[in-house]
Amino acid sequence: MSTTCFADLNLAPEILKALAESGYITPTPVQAQAIPIVIEGCDLMAGAQTGTGKTAAFVLPILQKLLPLASASTSPARHPVRALILVPTRELAIQVEESVVTYAKHTRLRSLVVFGGVDIKTQTPHLKTGIEILVATPGRLLDHVEQKTVQLNQVQFLVLDEADRMLDMGFMPDLKRILALLPKQRQSLMFSATFSNEIKKLSAEFLIDPKLIEVARSNATAENVTQKVYLVEQADKHALLAQLLRGSDATQVLVFTKTKITASRLARQLQRDGFAADAIHGDKTQLERIQALDAFKQGKVTVLIGTDVAARGLDIDQLPMVINYEIPSAPEDYVHRIGRTGRAGASGAAVSLVSPEEEKYLKEIEKLIKHEIQKESAVVPQQAPRAPRSGHPERSYTPRPAAPKKSSHDPWFDKPYEPSASAFPNNSQPVERAGDKPKKEIAALLVRRQSQP
Repeated sequence: MSTTCFADLNLAPEILKALAESGYITPTPVQAQAIPIVIEGCDLMAGAQTGTGKTAAFVLPILQKLLPLASASTSPARHPVRALILVPTRELAIQVEESVVTYAKHTRLRSLVVFGGVDIKTQTPHLKTGIEILVATPGRLLDHVEQKTVQLNQVQFLVLDEADRMLDMGFMPDLKRILALLPKQRQSLMFSATFSNEIKKLSAEFLIDPKLIEVARSNATAENVTQKVYLVEQADKHALLAQLLRGSDATQVLVFTKTKITASRLARQLQRDGFAADAIHGDKTQLERIQALDAFKQGKVTVLIGTDVAARGLDIDQLPMVINYEIPSAPEDYVHRIGRTGRAGASGAAVSLVSPEEEKYLKEIEKLIKHEIQKESAVVPQQAPRAPRSGHPERSYTPRPAAPKKSSHDPWFDKPYEPSASAFPNNSQPVERAGDKPKKEIAALLVRRQSQP
């Protein structure tokens, strides 16, 4: 389908006005294909590269279909939850709801985002006022269900964003509980950058006769992202990373690690090296994560280190570079990571530091994306020996002499043989050992037994 502008998609004037104010005139391919299908009322399974506008592809048609139900009434009963958008991470939840607010600002439709990591009591008053569009992470949504602060019996639209992660087995129990609370008659949409065959099979449980669109080849990476691999020893990764970060094209860099511990440690090391660095991961509080992300977007932090949680939620305009300090063991996560750069048609660079132990994961990634990534052997700068602290001249190290070992020999074994009493059957007495204590006399009570009469 070829579309020149959003006006051709039969969207309401209120929505078109909001799009124009945001500078959006021409829909992306996924938007051009998905919006008519959703307005038509069909279930949809949509696959597209990260950064191609999937959020607007489901938010815009949902707003269009809910417009007739918008109300100016202050009664919460006139504003039931009609659209539920489930996402895997807090960062993504915040960004999706921000898009809803932007596109719905000229309508009377209300929206709210709920996620864990903050006091649930701060979210409850907003829910009680009534909202039509609810963006939520599964765990926090179930918290509200248990506290009876939200009703889902009037939901008409269900969206699973980043569906491959949402349908991962770790999310299945919560998803099934939520789905059991929704009306059977509803429209369900699934959006994601990757769809494995297993995920497609699982989707049959949630979608009814869905239409499938894949704007880009499944699991493809953007052509405008230059990918490169440096083959490097694990011990040399930090020095190579610091060298890359000092390059002219590393004005703003997102660095990925596999674990939260590595992310925090790396951020501290880079701060000591003089970089404006910070970490974002699941052990940070929600406030700390928002502050770090805002500082990164504003340029106060130039190096942001994150785990794969960040790969699914960050949306940063004009991000020039992504570096995989550690490549992921799940090849699909590589697609999501490097999708943080090269968004909306901009060019980007994705650099991966691969140790010999990680080469097996690199082969799986290349197999998934059907592309061999350019490889270079890393030239790691030699680290200068650490200078002695001021006032403390370098001293040679002289090991202390080892302390003599204590003998484990017991002198008792050097004594002559002294047989025990059992060696004297003829009432002869054994030789008394030196140091033997005399036996104490013990009183005995004698009882005379009387004869029977």
